[in-house]
Amino acid sequence: MKTMEQKNVEAVTAFISDIANQQLLEKTNQFFAPQIAEAFTDRQFIVDEILAQEEKVIARILITAVHAGHFAGNAPTGKSVKLTLFREFRVVDGIIVEHRGWFDTGTLLPQIKAQ
Repeated sequence: MKTMEQKNVEAVTAFISDIANQQLLEKTNQFFAPQIAEAFTDRQFIVDEILAQEEKVIARILITAVHAGHFAGNAPTGKSVKLTLFREFRVVDGIIVEHRGWFDTGTLLPQIKAQ
């Protein structure tokens, strides 16, 4: 029999894997989140690490994308980049009832800076 944590991890993993949820995953309270969606194309989401404790599930998601638009004062480079997205989910009875996220731009910006 699966534990609650295992079921919650499965629910979150399925949510992340479903391309229909991509726009939800790209939304954060960070003011530049819409710019990320515009500047980076061909985005692919891969669960890098996932941890669960009771109703809470934390996922570190690796996004690979192409820098195809202006972002943070940087012109498009056409480079493939890796961006980390962290998401916190609350799962009740197998259903995601809330989630929030944040991007790690500290590792993104050096990838698109002019050399």
